Amino acid sequence: MIVNLLIKMKKLIYISGILTFFTLMSFMNVDFFSSMTKVDYIDGSKTLKFTTKMNTNHISDAIKINPNTAGFEAEVKKYVNNNFDVYVNGSPKTITFTGSQVSGETVWVYFETSGVSDISTMKIKNTILLSAFPKQINLVNIAYKGSQKTMNFQRGKEVNEVSF
Repeated sequence: MIVNLLIKMKKLIYISGILTFFTLMSFMNVDFFSSMTKVDYIDGSKTLKFTTKMNTNHISDAIKINPNTAGFEAEVKKYVNNNFDVYVNGSPKTITFTGSQVSGETVWVYFETSGVSDISTMKIKNTILLSAFPKQINLVNIAYKGSQKTMNFQRGKEVNEVSF
């Protein structure tokens, strides 16, 4: 009887140890590398408005400049222009940077493209932070005339296209 009790206690301690290990592992600091871009079509002005949300430390590491310095916004603008391309109905569109905002751990980047009267296809090349972080995932959510589409980008899948 005592032997059975000891065996049950050993099993209980073993299982408790495993559960404790997994619980502690869940609290480890794991970096998640992602950006999120929201695209809204503004029918009145025939404009696509882009709002991109990135981690401040990640973009700062990628462009190698402190987010608290005066040149940060100019470097972010250059970086977005070099890493984000839009094609509407097969035609490349010029992106106009409209601003950025650092808010703690998040950088918001705003840009737009005008002269978009109708969209049947939209192709995007999004390489934001892909060269700096191998596990980076970029999501793009598009709202166009009541329709919602989502694209995802990662290394090996830098270009995506949707139809409306």
